Amino acid sequence: MLSSVSLVAIVFSAWELVENQLFRHVDYVTLHYLYITRGIASSLLLALWAAWYVLRQRRKSEEEIRLSREHYRRLLEASPGAVALYDPSLVVTEWNRTAELLYGFSKADVIGRRLPTVPPEREPELAEVLRRVQAGEPIAVVETVRRDAKGAQIEVQLSLLLFQEGSTQDRFLEVTEDIRERTRLRQTLIEIEKLTSMGRTAAGTAHHLNTPLATMLLRVQMMRERRHEEATAADLERLEGSLLFCQQFVSRLLDFTRRPEARKQPEDLGLTLESVMGFLAPSVTAHGARVAMDVRPVAGMKVLADKNLLEVLFTIVLGNALDAVPDGGRIEIRCARHGAETIVVEIADNGSGIAVADLPHLFEPFFTTKGPGKGTGLGLAIARSVVLEHGGTIGLQNASAGGAVASITLPIWQPGAAEAT
Repeated sequence: MLSSVSLVAIVFSAWELVENQLFRHVDYVTLHYLYITRGIASSLLLALWAAWYVLRQRRKSEEEIRLSREHYRRLLEASPGAVALYDPSLVVTEWNRTAELLYGFSKADVIGRRLPTVPPEREPELAEVLRRVQAGEPIAVVETVRRDAKGAQIEVQLSLLLFQEGSTQDRFLEVTEDIRERTRLRQTLIEIEKLTSMGRTAAGTAHHLNTPLATMLLRVQMMRERRHEEATAADLERLEGSLLFCQQFVSRLLDFTRRPEARKQPEDLGLTLESVMGFLAPSVTAHGARVAMDVRPVAGMKVLADKNLLEVLFTIVLGNALDAVPDGGRIEIRCARHGAETIVVEIADNGSGIAVADLPHLFEPFFTTKGPGKGTGLGLAIARSVVLEHGGTIGLQNASAGGAVASITLPIWQPGAAEAT
């Protein structure tokens, strides 16, 4: 506006100067035409200047938009994650270079079409995640499965955000990262931790088996002394029961060392805890510890989980609690339902607690508060990984009355929900 006023003022000033110098004595008719001419000339000049100004601003804006789009494109292509932008119906509107390399689909193959990387059995899972994102829940880390152009399944870590752009329809920004190597390493670490756990329970196992074996030897000796009597039937029956007990215990130990095919299915959390406590019974006896477990509040409730991983999770946490308590110490296992969708399991001990400086590092790989040769530093890192894979959370803190409390939350399986394989 200031420029326009200045331009008009200059034109009128120059015109007045010319009139005073050259047309001072002309008649009124000539002056009238001069005024008309001045107005037309001023308007034309102002219009030309305005057109030039608008055109210059438009070119400047177009250049800024072009540079912005190039900057956005470079950032998108430089992203280490596979980026896909799609609408609620999964029609893709953006696809970066990393996604092309990871999945084998070119940008031309997917733009304007339905997202091709979601296996059919994973579509209910994605629909649930989209619903949670639309409800305002941030989805930071979800481990799931995608497929490439050849149909091979790829284990990925998924981040999903709601992408809002002006008045257009809401879209979803999906960033996935290949975690196949991480998963392989995690499975290796689980095997290491299981072997370490078995080593810690070896002494307790020997102690636990010693009593029935001693009883069997005594009864065998008694049978020798009464070998001509018919009353040995009862002794034989007791001997058989003791043998069966040892057989079942060893069988459970062998089952624990095997690595079954990973598969998530509804598992009764209470039964799983009881099974793990049965396995750890020799260690509990060796420590002289007292364990109080109450699974009644979650009786019959199930979680969608891999049984092997769930047993590893509770074995690690309970094993740490046993290591923390003194001889004759106490461990409490408390279960409760938190809201309509979550089960909380608390494992509390009356040990010495955790140093404040160690609390932020407890779930870091290879960090341990135990002495040399007494811990690998992998247990809690594995436990956290297992919990995250099952959509839960885990925390460890000092109890107000002394000792430490581990809190594990897991989503409740609802009948009719899709099972992830």
